[in-house]
Amino acid sequence: MFTYFKMMLKDHDFIKAALVIAVPLMLQQLVVSSVNLVDNLMVGQLGDVALSGVANANRYYMIAWSGINGMIASGVIYLSQFNGANDEERMKATFRFMLVSSLSICLIFVCLALFFAPNIIAFFISEENVVLRGSSYLKVACLSYIPGALSLCVSSAFRALGETKLPLKISVVSVLTNTCLNYCLIFGNFGFPYLAEVGAAIATLIARIVELALYLISLHRSAFAFKTRFKEIFHFSFSLAKEIIIKAIPLCINDILYSLGISTLLRAYSNRGLVANTAYSMSSTISDLFFVLFTGMATATTVLVGTPLGANDLKKAKDNAYKLVCFGIMCAMVFLVLMFGTSFFAPYLYNVSLEAQHLAASFLRVMSIFFVMYVFNSSIYFVLRAGGDTKSTLFMDSCFMWACNIPVVAGLSYFTGLNVILLYVLGQMTDVLKAGLSYHMLRREKWVRNLTAEKV
Repeated sequence: MFTYFKMMLKDHDFIKAALVIAVPLMLQQLVVSSVNLVDNLMVGQLGDVALSGVANANRYYMIAWSGINGMIASGVIYLSQFNGANDEERMKATFRFMLVSSLSICLIFVCLALFFAPNIIAFFISEENVVLRGSSYLKVACLSYIPGALSLCVSSAFRALGETKLPLKISVVSVLTNTCLNYCLIFGNFGFPYLAEVGAAIATLIARIVELALYLISLHRSAFAFKTRFKEIFHFSFSLAKEIIIKAIPLCINDILYSLGISTLLRAYSNRGLVANTAYSMSSTISDLFFVLFTGMATATTVLVGTPLGANDLKKAKDNAYKLVCFGIMCAMVFLVLMFGTSFFAPYLYNVSLEAQHLAASFLRVMSIFFVMYVFNSSIYFVLRAGGDTKSTLFMDSCFMWACNIPVVAGLSYFTGLNVILLYVLGQMTDVLKAGLSYHMLRREKWVRNLTAEKV
C-alpha cells in the first residue's frame, strides 16, 4: 500500500481528476449537511423532547433510504461500466429500472410510516412525549421520500457519468428552500402558522418537490446517454433487471442492516438516558459536515474505477483503486483535525442542557480520533462496490457490525455500568479489526471485473 501512496503523490493528473470529481460532491453534501445542522438547531430551540423526536424519526428515514440507495447503487455500477463500454441502449434500460425499483421500495416505507408512525418511533426510544412528537413529524416527512427517491436516481446517474456540478447547484436551491421554510413554519414567522416540528416536515416535503422539479427540467434539457422517455419507463430486459437485482440484494441488505445497526447502537447508548440520546443525535448531525468526504470518495471511485472496468482497462482500474484508498487517507488526516476543533464550539450552539452539550462534544472528539479508520474502510467498500463485489461489501460492513460491534456495545451497555463515552470508545475500537478484514477483501481483487463483458 505504501508503494501506491507514493505513486498517488507523484501522479498529479490523478489527484486533479479525483479532486475535480470529488470536490463538487463534497461541497454539495457540505451544503446539505450544513443546512441539516441549521435545521437541527432550529428544532433544538423547541427543546430536548422535540429534537429527540425528530432525530429518531430520521433514524427511520435512514433505514428507508438505505433500501432505496442499495438498489440505486447497484444500478450505478452497471450505468458506469456501460458508459465505459459506450453502450447507450443498456444505459437507458439501467436508468429506467433504477427509477421503477427505487420508487417501488420507497412506497413500502411510506405506507408503513403513515400507518405505524408511533410504533416506529417507539422502536428507537420509549419516552412517551418523544414518541408523540416524533410520530407527528414522521407522518408528514415520509411523503418527501417519494420525490427524494426519484431525485436520487437522477443525481446518481449524473454522477456516474462524471457530472457533479449540476447536482451541486440543485442541492443549493433545495436546501435554501428548506431552510427558509423551516424558519417560517417551525416558529410561525412572516405570518406563517406556528407548526413546530410538523412545520419542519412540511418544509422538507416542499423542498424535495422543488428539487425533483429542477432535476426533471435539467434531464429534459440535457443530452445524457441514459436519458429516456416517460412512456418507455418499463422498457428494460428481464435479464438486465435480474443482474441488477442480484447485485442489489447484498447492497440493500447491507444498507438496511447497517441502518438498523446504527439504530440498535443508539438504543444501547440511550440506555444511559435521554441526555445521551440527545447528545449522540447532536454529534451525528455535526459530524455529517465532515463525513461529506465519503460522498466525494464514492463518486470518484464510481468514475475512476467503474468506467475503466467497463472499458476493459483492468490495470488502470486496479491502480486507480489503490491510489484512491491512499487519497482518502490523506484527506481524512485534514478532516480529523477540523472535526476535533469543531467539537469545542458547535455543540454549544444548541439550546439544550449543558450536560448534553458536553457529552456531544466528547462524542465528536472520539469520532475525530477514529476518522482515518472510518475513511480507510469506506474507501475499500466503494472500490468493492464499483467492481460489483457486493457480497464482500455485505460481509465486511453490516455483517461485521452485527457480529462484532453491536454485541460489544450492547453487552457493555446492558451488563456494565460504564459511562457512555467509554462505552462509545470501546465500540469504535472494533473498527480496527474491520480495517484488517477490509484490506483482505481489497487484496483478493474479486472486484477487478468487467461486468459489461458478461451476459446481461
